[in-house]
Amino acid sequence: MQKWIKEVGRGKRGAKDLSYEEALEAAKCMTSGEATEAQMAAFLMAERIKTESPDELLAFIHEFRRNTQRLERPRAEGGILDCGGPYNGRNSFAATIPVNILLSQQGLPVFLHASESLPPKNGTSLKTILQKLSVPIAQTKGEVQAALKAVNIGFAWTDKLCPPLADLRKIREEMGVRTIMNTVEKLLDMSGANSIILGVFHRTAVNKIVPSLQQLNYERAYIVQGVEGSEDLPVHRSSFIYNIGKESSESIIIDPSDYGLRHEKELNKEVLNADEQAGLMTQLLAGEQSDVLLPYRNQVVLNAGLRFYLMGHTPTIGEGTQLADRLLTEKKGEEQLTLWRGVLQGSIDS
Repeated sequence: MQKWIKEVGRGKRGAKDLSYEEALEAAKCMTSGEATEAQMAAFLMAERIKTESPDELLAFIHEFRRNTQRLERPRAEGGILDCGGPYNGRNSFAATIPVNILLSQQGLPVFLHASESLPPKNGTSLKTILQKLSVPIAQTKGEVQAALKAVNIGFAWTDKLCPPLADLRKIREEMGVRTIMNTVEKLLDMSGANSIILGVFHRTAVNKIVPSLQQLNYERAYIVQGVEGSEDLPVHRSSFIYNIGKESSESIIIDPSDYGLRHEKELNKEVLNADEQAGLMTQLLAGEQSDVLLPYRNQVVLNAGLRFYLMGHTPTIGEGTQLADRLLTEKKGEEQLTLWRGVLQGSIDS
């Protein structure tokens, strides 16, 4: 590991990008246990200062995928949508949870994943929010698989399915900064998905991720400039979504005003705890409506509408938002959440 640290740790001007093969060897040192904690921390910090290249990112994704348990369920007709959000948690409303409950209710397989929250934000993790929603957390890939098969929605506690990633947790907590692993963990592809929607915070991050994403095994890949770097579009402003093809990519501007969903409240500035997150989601899925709930409802409707469209379930985003609005009003989300809880509890009990 020392030779790779020397290459990437020569300072901003002298540091050298590793080739794909060299980066793969460095990653193997980490997954095999050959590298010490000090060496792994040094390498991750040097990469942060240098900034990782697309080849380095791709090599780390491949190696950590190789050490990740993957679901055995074959791809469903139309495929699975993998939602890659930030592992450092959320402060603002995590719309992706109710959004994906609505998608699954319509028979569209969706896959969420996270672990306990990490620096630098240390927000509320999706895992914690789901626990507050009384959704049992699957401990094995079999339990995740059972839910995905039965009700078209799965959540994986990533540390359970990728031990080398879990082994890095203490180091990353002590470092307290973002590293290459913040991107790698979102792209482990535990579900064998053929589609992914990936959140980024800054548009500048797109250029770094696109070359790697184009070499992965997705038929459809989208990058969203979402709230807190998530896959959730805001409703107080327009946002970009990038459609990533194998040879090129195109950007689309999504304006909530086009669908009558813009709201002046800047949800990205809120800090919600897990109880508040779960409370809002419970009310929305139960079909409740009020002035207080309106911005959150609009965000769920916009993002569900977009994903319905991207997955080919509706011919337009507008028709997708109309469908999402109707599903909330008819309490279909509440019914689906109840089914998800029951399937997981039954799988865990057995």
